[in-house]
Amino acid sequence: MEMSNDSSVKKPKRLTSVVWNHFERVRKADICYAVCVHCNKKLSGSSNSGTTHLRNHLMRCLKRSNYDVSQLLAAKRLKKDSSSGLANIGFDEGQRKDEFKSAIVKYDPNQRRDEVVTIASSKFDQERSQNDLARMIILHGYPLSIVEHVGFKVFVKNVQPLFEVLPNSTVEISCMEIYQKEKLKIFEIINRLPGRINVSVEMWSSSENIDYLCLTAHYIDEDWKLQKKLLNFITLDSSHTEDMLSDVIIKCLVDWGIDCKLFALTFDDFSTNYEIIRRIEEHISKQRSLLSNVRLFDVCSAAHTINAIAKDVIEAMREVNQKIRGSFKYIRSSQVTQARFNEMAHQVGITSQKILVPDNPGQWNLTYFMLETAVEYKGAFSLLQKHDSHYASALTALEWEWTTSVADYLKLFVEIVNIFSSNKSPTANIYFPEMCDVHIQLIEWCKSSDSFLNSLASKIKAKYDKYWSKCSLALAVAAVLDPRFKMKLVEYYYSQIYGSMALDRIKEVSDGIKELYDQYSICFSMVVQGSTLHGSGLPGTGNESRDRLKGFDKFLHETSQSQSVMSDLDKYLEEPVFPRNCDFNILNWWNVHTPRYPILSMMARDVIGTPMSSIVPEFAFCTTGRVLDRYRSSLSPDTRQALICAQDWLCIELEDPRPLSTASYIPLLLETN
Repeated sequence: MEMSNDSSVKKPKRLTSVVWNHFERVRKADICYAVCVHCNKKLSGSSNSGTTHLRNHLMRCLKRSNYDVSQLLAAKRLKKDSSSGLANIGFDEGQRKDEFKSAIVKYDPNQRRDEVVTIASSKFDQERSQNDLARMIILHGYPLSIVEHVGFKVFVKNVQPLFEVLPNSTVEISCMEIYQKEKLKIFEIINRLPGRINVSVEMWSSSENIDYLCLTAHYIDEDWKLQKKLLNFITLDSSHTEDMLSDVIIKCLVDWGIDCKLFALTFDDFSTNYEIIRRIEEHISKQRSLLSNVRLFDVCSAAHTINAIAKDVIEAMREVNQKIRGSFKYIRSSQVTQARFNEMAHQVGITSQKILVPDNPGQWNLTYFMLETAVEYKGAFSLLQKHDSHYASALTALEWEWTTSVADYLKLFVEIVNIFSSNKSPTANIYFPEMCDVHIQLIEWCKSSDSFLNSLASKIKAKYDKYWSKCSLALAVAAVLDPRFKMKLVEYYYSQIYGSMALDRIKEVSDGIKELYDQYSICFSMVVQGSTLHGSGLPGTGNESRDRLKGFDKFLHETSQSQSVMSDLDKYLEEPVFPRNCDFNILNWWNVHTPRYPILSMMARDVIGTPMSSIVPEFAFCTTGRVLDRYRSSLSPDTRQALICAQDWLCIELEDPRPLSTASYIPLLLETN
């Protein structure tokens, strides 16, 4: 449809298509032409010809100055929708057409998702687009090889023909550059924090039997908001023995400069080798004075502990569970059997509408739902056993008793894990009452006269006691710093758990929190006197080897105790508890009351920010642990860490709520066995 160049006469008719921003419509005799303003090529300008051939020419026009017609057309269509909020793409008649710039959507990492997207005017930028592509790959967990997919190449060429599709090696470099820039931002944020930092340590695996170590920082920022940032995702090769894990963790802490600001470490396994903890404590003690009570430093994830106990319960019921699965499958094997079972359920007065669905062994809460459903249909199963000779998976009367009791056990565990995983701001104070309830129930279950149930309860209580001996003080101290509870909640639960020994246990908590407070009080005195070393208002967060008067600070504090001035802690504990209500926010409370309790608020910031549980909601009931997907497993260790950590940071930066976190964590990149 291309025509030879010829003289022309302009026709002053208004044209609505944005394509005409790039063409002059002229008429010669009875023929209309469209003349490209970039290369002066003549094409058919008749109204019957439409504008498709004009768009196609613009895509091929070598003299066109980086105009993206497809974006102009998309912007014009979006403008018609009043909800899109796109700016009007206009053209000033007095403006030269060769100065007209096409509109493209800029990527702005600071732009909130709920803000109106506007169309800005600028020329196509290959470097910026390359950076946007790398960010997209990081954010959504796309494989680096997506740039080599035929479909992706076709899509990009249609959207922006000027974009040079890069090999995945170049995109990988762009992703690494983004990782380094974001890491520097996180480093600066962490080192400006007013308080200490808590770190959770989690083990991952892959289908190739490779182990990974994931470290996440948890802290309360200067605005009293609970935050978490993924720090490292380390690949552990076969040379990394369990004894070497402490060296790996220490190196990560040193690299981030937080070994001197560490308050507590939370592990996902309460059976973590004590030697690992000891080595980390020894290293930190060389840099600063470690908290005198080590039980506040070494914490185990509460949700992981509940999961481990639940798995033991389900394993003990393995044969019974198999019978229940067989019963469900038999009833669902035909419509006739299902109809007969429904009729029997109606005969015995069962009104439950639950469907008989076998569990998924990878999710222990689904096993609970299966047992609960079986108990509700117990009468129908008993009737089916009497009238159906082909039904071979019937439970005995004793097995029904076990199923009923175990369903009650698991119900408590499901409820507690749901509380942990559903809390959007899981501060440390929420865990004490829940774990105390578990403790009390375990004591009751151990009183069962049934030998199987008694043995099972004793086994899981022994496992729970290991967790409790390690973490009870940390749980209790966090609860005391909740103004709704203070020491009263400790007194309430310990009287039920310990009986006649309760007063001694309560005193342990009281002494522990006072001991911790004394350390923060010394630190506060140093801050007031201006004797803290550069860059820290924390107890011992710098190199104190040259401070010869550390002993004097402690002496001054101890000799001042005889004075009548009431401490923050005493004042806080003596005042009435704050009324309990559903809208209470402990972080807001401490933020408001910081002027009243300057020393205690420093302590509360660190204690309340301790991650008492490190599990993420979508893996709250998983029995297989965290498993990395095959794509991420195939990457080099450095690239894998960069993509996983950068995704966490960018998602937080964009305030994009993920089914993953911490967090943070990468659900788009994961799979379970």
